[in-house]
Amino acid sequence: MEKSIQNPTITYQKTDLHTHTCASGHGTTDSITDLAREAAKRQMKVLGISDHGPASPGSAGLSYFRSLFLCEPKRFGIHLRYGAEANILDKDGRLDIPDEILTNLDYCIVSMHRPIYASGSAVENTKAYIRAMRHPNVKIIGHCDDSRFPVDYSELAKAALSFGVMPELNNVSLLPDSYRLDCRANAIRLLQSCEALSCPIVLSSDSHGRTHIGDVASASALVAEMGFPLRLIVSEP
Repeated sequence: MEKSIQNPTITYQKTDLHTHTCASGHGTTDSITDLAREAAKRQMKVLGISDHGPASPGSAGLSYFRSLFLCEPKRFGIHLRYGAEANILDKDGRLDIPDEILTNLDYCIVSMHRPIYASGSAVENTKAYIRAMRHPNVKIIGHCDDSRFPVDYSELAKAALSFGVMPELNNVSLLPDSYRLDCRANAIRLLQSCEALSCPIVLSSDSHGRTHIGDVASASALVAEMGFPLRLIVSEP
């Protein structure tokens, strides 16, 4: 894991690949430029823009993701990676962003969100994740810690390792007021499964807007508590 810099109140991670702009809706008005400027203030190195796919209410349409390859690769000294947090639509692992657009993105996070995905059993949800991993630009499994979408963490980690995909330890999930369910217990199971298989993970802020970019304090605390190997925490896929 890259060394982080210290601010009076928060230690910011040098790389954050799960962030959202105004293109994701959710009330934020911050643009890519706003996030990049804030990342520079926090002395970060790499910022990933991963707005919600078009199936999410209030999110941008496919034309937004189609045009991301035209964006500047560097702003305010920050290296920018342009991706998406695609929605898993069904048990077959179909995504709401077509392959021809995913191919032109730097990376893709795949996640389950309500009400877009109707949760099934742990076996069904795990298979949906695994099927979604098959596109070569899918690099991260987003917040797979929510008990509303039960999974088999051992099978998920095994498949992630096989496909070269990283499960995410999501900072928002571990906050006391998180709307997701039983995330701490599930995150512990995820870390145990990944350690057993030497499967790399990524720590992400899931910041909506600039406020929390690079802030993975809760995720880092759980990693330290669990004694999870730092060699398995990677900055970029």
